[in-house]
Amino acid sequence: MTSIHQFVVERIDGEQINFADFKGKKIMVVNVASQCGYTHQYQQLQELYTEFQNQLMIIGFPANDFGRQEPGTNAEIQTFCTLNYGVTFPMAAKIAINEHPVYRWLTQKSLNGQLDSEVSWNFQKYLLDEDGQLVAFYPSSVSPVDERILDWIAT
Repeated sequence: MTSIHQFVVERIDGEQINFADFKGKKIMVVNVASQCGYTHQYQQLQELYTEFQNQLMIIGFPANDFGRQEPGTNAEIQTFCTLNYGVTFPMAAKIAINEHPVYRWLTQKSLNGQLDSEVSWNFQKYLLDEDGQLVAFYPSSVSPVDERILDWIAT
């Protein structure tokens, strides 16, 4: 069975994110946007990353798919995230959700072996175990520090 560890994506700064580097850690993949009602979740995501970075990797995927709430360039997005939220977790280069291989894998049971889903808005969270297998997803309305997510990190 495939895992998210098979993917290498472009970072927001032009470098690469190799998901295989995160074997043995839990991973949270989140599509993000700078002009969304949920943008404040960047702060909670950063708090999680700071506290649990030895066991949890968070990867942000900026996307302009929903409400055109991420119109900026990669450089503008990176500056916004750093200045406003002190983001240090890895950020991918801006993507189109439905066209990106990672999101095709995350949303199609035929590829991920676990479940089908649809990304319905910014800040949807996908949770993957230490083996890179999809275990759950949560909609935008669920805080990154929701008890269900904190319990998942702790187990």
